[in-house]
Amino acid sequence: MKVDPTKSGARALADLTSGSVVATVEIAAPAERVFKALTDPRELLQWWGSPDTYRGHRWDADFRVGGQWRVEGKSSAGEPYAVFGEFLEIAPPRRLVQTWSYDWDQGRNHPPTRLTYVLDDVPGGTRLTVRHEGFADGQACGSHAAGWERVLGWLEDHIERPVTAGL
Repeated sequence: MKVDPTKSGARALADLTSGSVVATVEIAAPAERVFKALTDPRELLQWWGSPDTYRGHRWDADFRVGGQWRVEGKSSAGEPYAVFGEFLEIAPPRRLVQTWSYDWDQGRNHPPTRLTYVLDDVPGGTRLTVRHEGFADGQACGSHAAGWERVLGWLEDHIERPVTAGL
């Protein structure tokens, strides 16, 4: 699924000095629906990725505090990747905190980062705020900001697009 960034409400900002990213999107759905899309491995495989970027083919999660999660996939060029971590806090449908590590760019030692999802009610739906902290490298921080804007656009499209039976 390709998302046109000019049509998505998703926005992300990187603070290279502090090594953090803040991204937001407002989605026309209740927080429970958005939280499910963020935490159900079967649903995550439906929306997180696109043929022109990367696509996961396996997403596992032991959805409990202290439980591990892992996604494996391939880039559009066919290169394998994995992203993984541990759940630190789970408070459905308002908050999810987890660590985030990745295996690409293996020549550099990237410490795990911390990812926090906060879901707030807004008129007509839910505001999702993602805070991704702990980047030691400004380039990684900046590229993750662009990535979060794209990812939140995919999520917005997944939840808000009409489903037409029989097509």
